[in-house]
Amino acid sequence: MASTRTATGKHRRTTKVNVRTGANVVGITTVASGVVAGITGQAFAADTGPSSQQTGLTQAIVIGDGIADQIEAQAQTQETAAAQAAAKAKAEAIARQEAARKAEAAEKRAKAEREAKERAAREAERKRLNTFETPISGSYVSTGYHAASGLWSSGSHTGIDFHASSGTSVHSVGMGEIVEAGWGGSYGNNVVIKMNDGTYTQYGHLSSISVSVGQKVTPGQQIGLSGATGNVTGPHLHFEARTSPDYGSDIDPLAYLRSHGVNV
Repeated sequence: MASTRTATGKHRRTTKVNVRTGANVVGITTVASGVVAGITGQAFAADTGPSSQQTGLTQAIVIGDGIADQIEAQAQTQETAAAQAAAKAKAEAIARQEAARKAEAAEKRAKAEREAKERAAREAERKRLNTFETPISGSYVSTGYHAASGLWSSGSHTGIDFHASSGTSVHSVGMGEIVEAGWGGSYGNNVVIKMNDGTYTQYGHLSSISVSVGQKVTPGQQIGLSGATGNVTGPHLHFEARTSPDYGSDIDPLAYLRSHGVNV
């Protein structure tokens, strides 16, 4: 009777130890791998011998390493993608900056060109307004200054005559303001202009007048048409240069025009 109880007690102790051993294997397997219950099942199935316990642990470690490799590979892929995205964003930013720089440079060049053209236009206009020209294009002097004849009340010619048929366009020789426009006695229809330099010019024997007193005129602007009004023997333009708007203040018209750059 005593022998039988002893054997039964040993059998129970052995079973208890084996169960704990199996539980330990399960715990180690779970911690090492952090994976599925299938590995736990393998550990319980191998709780009767040392070799089975070792096989379960090896499998858990191998599985854990595989997951770690996958995580590392995924991390590397993400890092590479992030680096590529950053490089692309940087390249795009550089491209935008370069495009903006080129656009700004182009705008500066265009602005400089516009300003240069505007300066050139202003300078050309300034020169044009300060130039003088003949009162009739393509004409010539038919009667000179101070020519002597009984045709003039003063005994000599106070201006010069430009050859012109009736109705030929008569121009202001320079920039100025109209101070007289109408009948001028022996001069017939005449125009007197105060020039910008303070001198005066007169245009006589006109068939018609196209300006009025107070009007500003520019070089080459039409002021009337040539004719034969007043004391004349035929159509022509009488031109005078004066120091005042009045008769008797005449100066040499040819010298006057030539001093202002007109080739007569």
